[in-house]
Amino acid sequence: MLSVSEIFCSLQGESTFAGLPCLFVRLAGCNLNCSYCDTGYARQKSDGDKVSLQEIVNRVSAYKVSLVELTGGEPLLQTETPELIRSLLDLDYTVLVETNGSQDIGVIDRRAHLIVDVKTPGSGMVESFYRPNLSLLQSHHQIKFVLCDKADFLWTLDFIKQNLHQLKCKEIIFSPVVASFKPAILAELMLEHRVQARLQLQLHTLLWPDCDRGR
Repeated sequence: MLSVSEIFCSLQGESTFAGLPCLFVRLAGCNLNCSYCDTGYARQKSDGDKVSLQEIVNRVSAYKVSLVELTGGEPLLQTETPELIRSLLDLDYTVLVETNGSQDIGVIDRRAHLIVDVKTPGSGMVESFYRPNLSLLQSHHQIKFVLCDKADFLWTLDFIKQNLHQLKCKEIIFSPVVASFKPAILAELMLEHRVQARLQLQLHTLLWPDCDRGR
């Protein structure tokens, strides 16, 4: 049984898959407490409903959408998550897994598309990243930095220089916390520093700014 916060269909709002119809399976429970968290309702495992793996698969199949994302909370805190990922992949779904980077991604089927966060100082969780994950990143994976301010930006440049230059993962995403870091300022900094990364605004928050969940 997995603890499920919500299952809903929307447009993918982040990553290189942004704009595509996507079925989201949000699992409950998170081990971090980021300063900008927008899914506090899924932080506790007890906040979710107990649902069997097969029931999740059945509910996913009813939506007739080929792109599925497992998110949270932190989906890798639940021991049945890797099995759910394999089950969906075996049914020919394209599976995205969004993880906060604190858990071992080696348990995930290599066919899945991982979106791995590296927490910056502004998050308050900068020490949470599980560094052995760096060697497990594949060419179809994506690594994401959520930036609260210019200090986070400069920290991220240093992290990339020190850790990412020889990795297989080539897709790097910079996502600003718009309440504290204007996207235009981040864009100018990226141009100034010739950053080889993708500026990513959360599409779903632009389309549905007043919707707290289910989008």
